[in-house]
Amino acid sequence: MEPPRLASYTPSLSLEDLQLGIDNLRHDVHLSSKFVELTRLQIARHIARHGNMEGLLAAEAPPSSLGNHFIGSKPAVNRPAPVEPAELKPLLTEVHVSALNRAKAEENIAVDVLGRVAILKFLRVELHAQFALTLERCRMMLKSYEGVRQQKALEYRERVAAFQVAKRIILRKTGQDLFRMLREIEKETLARMRRSLFGTRAETGYKLFLNPLIFSEDGRDTYLNAEHYVMLGNFDRDPDRFSNIRRVVCEFLQSVNLGAEAETPNVVDGWLNVPENAQELVGAGKPDETTAEGRSQKARLAAWTQLLETEGVLDYVVASYEVAPLLPEYSPRINAQQLKNALISREERERVEKLIKDHGRLSSDGLYAAVARAASCRGAERARIAARFLHDFLRYHRDLRRLEALNEALDSVNLIGNAKMRELSAMNGTLYEFLLGEEQKPVEEKIQRHVVLKADIRDSSRLTRSLMERGLNPASYFSLNFYDPVNKLLPKYGATKVFLEGDAIILALLEREGDPGLAVGRACVLAREIIEIVRGYNQLLERGGLPTLELGVGISYQESAPMYLMDGEQRIMISDALNESDRLSSCNKRVRKTIEGLQSPFHVYTFQTAGDAELEEGSDDFILNYNLNGIRMNEAAFRRLQQEISLEPCRLELPELWGAEGFRLHSGLVPVGGDIFRKIVVRSSRIPQIDPRKFSLTKWTERWYYEVCSNPAIYSALEGKAAKA
Repeated sequence: MEPPRLASYTPSLSLEDLQLGIDNLRHDVHLSSKFVELTRLQIARHIARHGNMEGLLAAEAPPSSLGNHFIGSKPAVNRPAPVEPAELKPLLTEVHVSALNRAKAEENIAVDVLGRVAILKFLRVELHAQFALTLERCRMMLKSYEGVRQQKALEYRERVAAFQVAKRIILRKTGQDLFRMLREIEKETLARMRRSLFGTRAETGYKLFLNPLIFSEDGRDTYLNAEHYVMLGNFDRDPDRFSNIRRVVCEFLQSVNLGAEAETPNVVDGWLNVPENAQELVGAGKPDETTAEGRSQKARLAAWTQLLETEGVLDYVVASYEVAPLLPEYSPRINAQQLKNALISREERERVEKLIKDHGRLSSDGLYAAVARAASCRGAERARIAARFLHDFLRYHRDLRRLEALNEALDSVNLIGNAKMRELSAMNGTLYEFLLGEEQKPVEEKIQRHVVLKADIRDSSRLTRSLMERGLNPASYFSLNFYDPVNKLLPKYGATKVFLEGDAIILALLEREGDPGLAVGRACVLAREIIEIVRGYNQLLERGGLPTLELGVGISYQESAPMYLMDGEQRIMISDALNESDRLSSCNKRVRKTIEGLQSPFHVYTFQTAGDAELEEGSDDFILNYNLNGIRMNEAAFRRLQQEISLEPCRLELPELWGAEGFRLHSGLVPVGGDIFRKIVVRSSRIPQIDPRKFSLTKWTERWYYEVCSNPAIYSALEGKAAKA
């Protein structure tokens, strides 16, 4: 029997390349003051709701201060007005995006990891702090009723006592509320934005933040286990306690021919952190016996099931799965472990039946049905449950190890709320601040880089003449179908209008100090949207019997600020990017006639007509450009785009010039704002040298040109390929 091939995984979280704080042990972090105060309010509100204390606290005037629970902090003087609970999610999103943007500005993804760890540490601290404050507020309310309204005081005293007893349940429910929000934020916004900015590096580390156990004290919560994994025993006498199950699994691994590695604790621990190893070992409970691998899995499954039976564990495992659906009905009135044991032990079942009877409002029907199902579980069904249990236990083992790695990272973060400590750390250059947008310090509006985008209308003179011959107004035609729609896009992308020509619009995206640095990416998406808008208007124009518009877009990036001269009160931009964008957007009429017959999926081509001896390095004197409804960028823009976002190589089978073009495709996501991302595909291709008389290939040069693909078919093909994969 072939030994199984097991994968190994050891959770870790790296905070390398980060400056240690003023204590030389931890990293100093200051979180947005507004985020801190509003989040405290929301956590307190969730705690009151889950503790059924909203009515009791409604009559209480809100305290003027809840204080700052970071070391050395002072109570806040002005408390913000209460906000609705629904506002917590956007608040969490904004502070996480702020951390990601700071990481991008510093080109260090560890900064974002530090921000995530700091936010999680703050939320954990506040869970317990706000419970204590809520309890204190309730006790103060009780004092105000003593000696005045005895009946109300007695009722409220019972409610406060129940609130205090249910602390663990309330904290778990509130923690799960926070976890669900963090998981949704990661799925809806952060994951895509992070992949857009940094690619897939460090993705393994971010899985530690998607652990259902992150708000539990030690990861040993019966209800969380029942909901997400499998309920294990809590006491030393329980055969299904974690330590005993881990021993049984290790014993099983040593029995399946894994060699000397099965005797090495660290190696075995790595195997236990990969739930997929359960599939490799025992299948899904029904191995395919027609294959050698399936027969091996069946034999191992039988051995695993027998081992659980011998250790007296399998009955508890079956009961754990059967009791999980009963918890919403019977818990917390009846202890979850007691319910589980009632499915196994007649003596324990009698105790539970008495508790159900004493309560009055509970029915025994659900319990009896679960007892019957557990008793009737035999043969193949028990083997299937044994296989499921192995998979669920490995998931739980992995998440416990992830929690340990995360706790270690939490210990290395120093949350600073004290103004003096914050100032000291900032002066020493050791402070990491994660602020909301409105709290960002205003920076000097110093332009560091800029991008110029020119959208040039093809054959505008012919269009104007054609419209005038038909008695139509060319000015309104261009304005309604081109200039006005483009103007509406500018605020969305932070673009400014440099000037209008009769047949073109020239835009600039200025990158200032402190900006996230996405000017080229935004210019590419803006250019795509301009092409798409014109394509949509063309459909309407065709229906109305009017001529359609054709464009050529050029994008030029400069690693410097533009210069300006003043014409009266008007500023006039001076930049090499203006001239270059004009060349990039141009289209040679002769080349156009040749290319239009090729039915190419691309809209940009460049050809060299001179010999090597005639062509100086970088010269465009002998270059013929084709750009019809396409977007061409200069090489500097492409290099900058590779720094701004993660560009991944991709492959599509598409027609090539002379069958040997050898173009390359690169795809990436550009953050446009909030949780909006736009995909771009960039094609890079070598410039061919041609004989202009026959338009035939002479050779391929070592120079490259770059196109932002505007053909929808290319994007559809990539999506289809990804869906198949």
